[in-house]
Order: sequence, then C-alpha cells, then structure tokens
Amino acid sequence: MTGLFDLSGKIALVTGGAQGLGRMIAEGLLNAGATVAITSRKEDVCKAAAEQMSRLGTCVPLPCDLSSPEAAVDLAARLREACGDTLHILVNNAGKTWGGPVDDYPDKAWPGVMMVNVQAPFTLIRELLGPLEAGGSKDDPSRIINIGSVAGLKAARLSAYSYSASKAAIHMLSRDLAGDLADRNITVNALVPGFFPTKMTAHLRDEDEVDPEVLAQIPMARLGRPDEIAGSVVFLSSRAGSYITGVALPVDGGAAGCG
Repeated sequence: MTGLFDLSGKIALVTGGAQGLGRMIAEGLLNAGATVAITSRKEDVCKAAAEQMSRLGTCVPLPCDLSSPEAAVDLAARLREACGDTLHILVNNAGKTWGGPVDDYPDKAWPGVMMVNVQAPFTLIRELLGPLEAGGSKDDPSRIINIGSVAGLKAARLSAYSYSASKAAIHMLSRDLAGDLADRNITVNALVPGFFPTKMTAHLRDEDEVDPEVLAQIPMARLGRPDEIAGSVVFLSSRAGSYITGVALPVDGGAAGCG
C-alpha cells in the first residue's frame, strides 16, 4: 500500500483550476506531490491562485479562455512550452452554464456552453495526445478526467438545458475515448460531482444555509466537501485508479445512485 496515492513526479493540467471545483482539485493534486498547471479566463485571477497554491508545490499559471477551439490548441502549445512534452494527468474541469425557463430559453444559450463543456475538452485531448502517450505506460497509464455533473445523469430540474445536455455529452465522450485510447496507455474517466459549495451553486445557498429543496435531493443531506472531490481525482490519478477506465463516477452523496 506504500505510495498508493502518491503523485510525486507527475505533471497535471487542471482547466479552470483557479477557482471552485478546479481549485479544490488542483490543491488535492499538489498535496499528493504533482506539479500542476492551472487555467482561468482572467490572467490576474490565474496568477494569484497559482501564487497562493505554490505553498503546496509547483503550480504554473496558464491564463486561457476556452471559448474556442483555437484557444484549446494554443493552451496545449503553451503547456508544452512551460512543462515539457510529457503530461500524466489532464483534468478537463472548466465549465459554463446557462439557466432560464423553457418558454424563452434562447438559442444563444447553446453554442458557448457546448464549446466550453464538450468541444474544448475534446480539442485539448486531441492536441495533448503526444504528451499523454509519453507520460503513460501499460502499468501506469496517463489519466484523462473529464468533470461531468449529476445534472447529466438525472433530471435535476435546474432549467439549465444546454448545461445538462453538455454534461451528458461529456460522460458519453469519455466512454468513447476510453475505448479508443486504452491501447495507447491512457485511461479516460468522467467524474460526476453533485452539489459542492462553489460559485455555480451560490444561488442555492445563503451563507452556510442550503436550500432545503436541494438537500431533499441528496440522500446524505449535505453538500460535498473540497477534500471529497479532490480525493476522488487523486484516486483516479494514482496507482489506486490505474485499472479504471470508461466510467462515470458520481461524487454526489447518493443523488444519482439512490434516486
């Protein structure tokens, strides 16, 4: 069991790693010993977060707005410049949402959400296949972890139609890629968070008080904690998760599995 969750010497990229779930994940990987590159749309936010997290280990800021395929291609190139031609862990976490009533849900709510949540992760994976192959071996494959959502597994009644559709898509894309990349020593899994205390769920909380209707959807009757999402990513990224590919792993207090 020695070193089962040790990520020393590994290089990871976490998109959207400056805030929210991405920050929780990045800190977890750093604490496990990995060198972590993070992205954020805002350069100042990205650099400040990287500086703060550098107390945990080497954290590299790569500001990037993943709202176009070209941005994903550019990010892959800058990652190789900053960290070399080897990548062990890619966490596609950056996300976008749009909510509104079905009666006037706008067409403009679709392209941007699908771009950030589905197409950009695919483009980034394609562009980083070389470094990922260089980082993996049969016994210790490289890892791709796509962050989905419980909204892509069950009807969460959020009126966020493009968001839930995009998360269902990233779950299926992960399965497709897992089958195609297994013989290239790369595993691909989707992590499926439920409700965590982030900006995206701020409208469901008042300080520490959570909307009772939200808690009623969670059998464990609480929000997730930062160490729980971080620990799940470390598990999938470590020797403990090396024989797992093609799964969508809910981390949601039972919201999907018990519903």
